[in-house]
Amino acid sequence: MRKRDFIITSLQPWDMPIGSNAKDIALEISKQNRVLYINTPLDKKSFLKDRNSNSPDYLQRYNVIKGATSTLRQISASLWVMDYPFSIWPANSIPDGKLFDWVNRLNNKKMYQFVKKTIKEINFKNYLLLIDNDIYRSFYAVEYLKPIFSIYYRRDNMTSAFWRKHAPRLEPRLCQKSNLVVANSPQLAKAVQTYNQYSFDIGQGVDLSNYNTNNSYQLPKDMENIPRPIIGYVGWVTSRRLDANLLYQVALRCPQYSFVMVGGEDDFFKKHPLHSLSNVHFLGQKKQIETISYMSHFDVCMNPQLVNEITIGNYPRKVDEYLALGKPVIATKTLTMDLFTGYVWNCLGAEEYIQAINEALIPTSSDIIKKRIEFAHTHTWENSINKLYSYINI
Repeated sequence: MRKRDFIITSLQPWDMPIGSNAKDIALEISKQNRVLYINTPLDKKSFLKDRNSNSPDYLQRYNVIKGATSTLRQISASLWVMDYPFSIWPANSIPDGKLFDWVNRLNNKKMYQFVKKTIKEINFKNYLLLIDNDIYRSFYAVEYLKPIFSIYYRRDNMTSAFWRKHAPRLEPRLCQKSNLVVANSPQLAKAVQTYNQYSFDIGQGVDLSNYNTNNSYQLPKDMENIPRPIIGYVGWVTSRRLDANLLYQVALRCPQYSFVMVGGEDDFFKKHPLHSLSNVHFLGQKKQIETISYMSHFDVCMNPQLVNEITIGNYPRKVDEYLALGKPVIATKTLTMDLFTGYVWNCLGAEEYIQAINEALIPTSSDIIKKRIEFAHTHTWENSINKLYSYINI
């Protein structure tokens, strides 16, 4: 698909410091088309409560509201990012029903009236709308923007506290009003096929341009004194997604191995007995570009996922990142992880994890390493977006 105009709305702000599916999708689509990326607005509560925040995504939107910077930025010749010069009402705390719908529609009306002015400014016509997991703030986008084709992109099971109150009612309706529903895993697509028969898995794209085994990545200072072999994880260390008790059992029974966790911790992990084990090392949050150096110096990479309603259908981007560096990977078995069969050790329970670690530490051939790398590089944004294009019927 070429020379079309796309509008993308997302809950993931353009300026957020961690990786973003929505941003990567926008960048890929903009290679052949024009794209307007709409940053989700701050609500009035966040605008006031977080005003001392140093987060770049908050500061950008705060400065636009205060009039310190423009609402529209041109990222490239074919890509623009728009911020709202106002905040909206915090609707999520309202009980589900008519009052919530009234406030949510009020927010949507104000938002998309402003978007229409921006569309006119950059002369977008006959545009397609892609809604990235933004159920509430984009619920009426189709009605107000009137795109020639609308797409709902589903990358979450909508089971967290943020979604639990309204999403069970609204997501089916958003699927029904969309021309197309796409997801980044087969499970997420299948779950909504009863609401829209045109629901498809388009796979997950991963930007692996910086993951190159020919590069020489410097050993991070805080890993210099950690004994090898090192079994490592990179990502948010949160009890919502990681199995802390599994990690504890494995590390307790394998004192000869070092277990390294790179990423910010939630309160549950900060207080967990894992911190009492001398062979477990929590190195804290790092910049995304820094994490590659950590991964490259792991002997084995792991994704000890907690299997729950949040994680069951989610695609683990970090597994592709591990594989792109040729690393042996151990992960918790899920339906989505079946996609990686033959390239990773899919495990259930501490016994299988320990056995897999022992096997993964055995030196392997360069051919197997090459196959891991080649497999990871089949999961590109180009492939994912080409699948998306194949389902668009205009």
